[in-house]
Amino acid sequence: MIKSELIQKIAATNPHLYQRDVERIVNVIFDEIIEALARGDRVELRGFGAFTVKYRAPRVGRNPRTGASVSVDEKFVPFFKTGKELRERLNGKDATDDGGVA
Repeated sequence: MIKSELIQKIAATNPHLYQRDVERIVNVIFDEIIEALARGDRVELRGFGAFTVKYRAPRVGRNPRTGASVSVDEKFVPFFKTGKELRERLNGKDATDDGGVA
């Protein structure tokens, strides 16, 4: 699903909202997530997952074509860890299922 499809789906399920308002809402949510990650904050959406930023130290890599050594700069990369509910739904389990524990 791409962002425009998400906006259309939300607008279709909420006919009392204008599509331009839904688009603005979605953009604000994404912008806030991006800004929080840029500050180094963790963003958690209960039942869905958590976004964090991981640090990658500088290292020496290899060009796969030539085999030559290449310097790779340090960087920060976004990382997503799925929430329990999402993981269970992807694996065909009911989120309310206790896994057979009595």
